[in-house]
Amino acid sequence: MLLLSLTLFFCSWSTLVYAGDQTKGENCTITNNRLQFGTYQFHSDCDTQTYCSSQGICELKGCRKDKYPFGYPPGASIPPQCPPGQFCPDESDACQPLLPVDSACQLNRDDQCAPPPNWQDLSDNSKYGHNVNGSVCLNNVCMWANVTVGQACVVENTAYMAYTGTSELFIDIVSRGNCQIGTYCNSQTLVCTQTKQLEQTCDADKECLSFNCLSKGVCGPGTDSPNHFATWVYIMVGVGIFGGMFATLITLFLIHRRQRDQEREKRLQYWREQNAFRQSIMQMKEIARTSILSLPGGNGNSNRSTVCSRAGSEESSTPMIQYSVHKSSGLRQQCLSDDGGNAYDELMMQRFEHDKSRRHG
Repeated sequence: MLLLSLTLFFCSWSTLVYAGDQTKGENCTITNNRLQFGTYQFHSDCDTQTYCSSQGICELKGCRKDKYPFGYPPGASIPPQCPPGQFCPDESDACQPLLPVDSACQLNRDDQCAPPPNWQDLSDNSKYGHNVNGSVCLNNVCMWANVTVGQACVVENTAYMAYTGTSELFIDIVSRGNCQIGTYCNSQTLVCTQTKQLEQTCDADKECLSFNCLSKGVCGPGTDSPNHFATWVYIMVGVGIFGGMFATLITLFLIHRRQRDQEREKRLQYWREQNAFRQSIMQMKEIARTSILSLPGGNGNSNRSTVCSRAGSEESSTPMIQYSVHKSSGLRQQCLSDDGGNAYDELMMQRFEHDKSRRHG
């Protein structure tokens, strides 16, 4: 608890510390080189492209440890990486040879330590970075990660400052040891213990083979592991997709059928109105023909009355739609006299003169 309180204090104090801004050729103090509290990032008086030399002057860096170093603009000249058998320290002044066992090393710089003879068997090929070529730097001392189950081990606990999604500060403690891959160094007993499988109880990430101890105290899948679903989930998803497709098609079909029925009803109503209108016209013509034939001299023996009678009877009995080989033109038939006059006009004039003589008689 005391360590945690001191860490929180130094983390809050580190927010007042700014990165170095001295450029090449400017003065610096080498004793100001340090690791930032909480993040443990290397800090000096010089900027990101220079280091503080022993003469107290910022010089251009002579090497880099990262493939893509921070603080260089595009197209700028960057220092080279070190060849095999050498490493670039945090100061990035120059490449140095790998350090033997029990040599002093910098925090989390496993790459500074020389590998053991059987480094192929001890090397960590996983993504968790337990060691580099079978070597680890614990408590600033180079060691080999070759301790087996049941043997005494060395542990290093480092508290890092982190933030939640709501910007709340918390401490993330990273525990490392010099045990072989597949084991971990128990912080209580300082003895290498076999790592645990899924669903086994745990207290820290290092105890799990997946390096993920859940909040409920059991080992869970790795944080980057893909989610696997049961077969019935895929079946339900497929049924939902095809069900949605068929439901959409059926809905569209019903909507189209309803619209089609509405259009059919409109056409039927229009046909009924037109048929009723035609029947009314036929009735009016039949009444007019009957009235004309009832006049004196209109006994139906003349050619004109016969033509009109035949025309009226044929037209009144003609259906609205004829199913014949040759379609009709749709023009209504007319009763014409032999000399091209209208028979109806002549008969109407006779009836008018007859009615006039009766009124004066």
